Amino acid sequence: MSKYLLNKFLYTVDRDPELVERYREDPRGTVEMWEAEYANRILNCVGGESSTWLRLEDDEREALATHDYPALFGMGAHPFLTLTLFIAMFERDHEPMGFQTEYARRLSHWTLPYPDIAT
Repeated sequence: MSKYLLNKFLYTVDRDPELVERYREDPRGTVEMWEAEYANRILNCVGGESSTWLRLEDDEREALATHDYPALFGMGAHPFLTLTLFIAMFERDHEPMGFQTEYARRLSHWTLPYPDIAT
């Protein structure tokens, strides 16, 4: 499992309004495209530098493709990254603070110690 790659997905998608909308409308296609085109790009690097070995695990890919943020949290994805991305996608479908409340409710079964979010 690569918490780094999960967090990189959340980070890069959240910072691009077009990717946010694409992920909202076609999550599985967006995950597949992102893994093929973005996963091995080096963050904040100018030019064409990239690596060749980073890949999502099947369970990570499935959680991303189904917008399963409780599963992502359990895998160690950073909660601030999941929250900000999913707010961008789903806040409009809820009353004010409704999505944040839903997010908290769906993660409420977790108790300390939370899953390790260190990468």
